[in-house]
Amino acid sequence: MTRGGYITPFGGATPVIHEKAYVDISARIIGNVSIAAGASIWPGAVLRADSDLIRVGERAAVLDLALIEAPENQSAILEEEALISHGAIIHGALIGARSLIGIGAIVLDGAVIGTGSIVAAGSLVPPGMDVPPNSLVMGTPAKRVRETTPEERENMMKQLHGLYRKSRIYLKA
Repeated sequence: MTRGGYITPFGGATPVIHEKAYVDISARIIGNVSIAAGASIWPGAVLRADSDLIRVGERAAVLDLALIEAPENQSAILEEEALISHGAIIHGALIGARSLIGIGAIVLDGAVIGTGSIVAAGSLVPPGMDVPPNSLVMGTPAKRVRETTPEERENMMKQLHGLYRKSRIYLKA
């Protein structure tokens, strides 16, 4: 994509953005980043992979002002349909498919968020924490409080599908 000056090669790695991904022109994409088809990166988000790699899966969404960084020897992976909310920070972690990271939550090095899980707004997931699939975690430090409900998982998918539809409109603009 060449719509703006938001893509920065680093150390011989140039971001790879699928033609069917949406990246807002105010987002910054730096280094060894791969963004899959249908993914969306919203205003002010920063994906910085100048030490390791970042992979954003199909139809994943990174909302406004979120930061994803891949520190030395610790990649940051967002599996398909992962949702990273406004102002969240992902620092070298794996975010499972169809998981939601709440507004302002922080997920640190080596943490693994299982498929279908929710990290509540403002929570801090410590380094190396392994969150089982379909879990709700909250707090500082985050603790598993229960399993996510089918309604919560359905609501998360509705949000993702809405973001996907909206991103298609922005992509055509």
